[in-house]
Amino acid sequence: MAKKILLSFLLLFSIVIFSQKKSIDNLTAQPNSFSESTVISFDSNHEQGVYLIIKNILGKTVFRKGYYTSVGKRTIHFERKDLKPGIYIYAIQSNNEVVSKRFIIKE
Repeated sequence: MAKKILLSFLLLFSIVIFSQKKSIDNLTAQPNSFSESTVISFDSNHEQGVYLIIKNILGKTVFRKGYYTSVGKRTIHFERKDLKPGIYIYAIQSNNEVVSKRFIIKE
């Protein structure tokens, strides 16, 4: 009996976790690849605080900045500044999720 209750609980828990609506969709960077700057855009489905996080290929955070977003299409202008050419991971992190992709910085 205990196994059935535990199995039912796990099934219910997984349905609730996987049925939650994403708060961030359609993450893109245009242009990708870029030399000086790019525009990172995403759809925000809630009013929420988010972080833009940039990591190098080794996973070290090289940029992090917080933003408050309203519902709808959001854009963030990102300038490379002192980042060297290479492949980077960019991510938007909310309280509920992290959505990430990669971009390339050219010389």
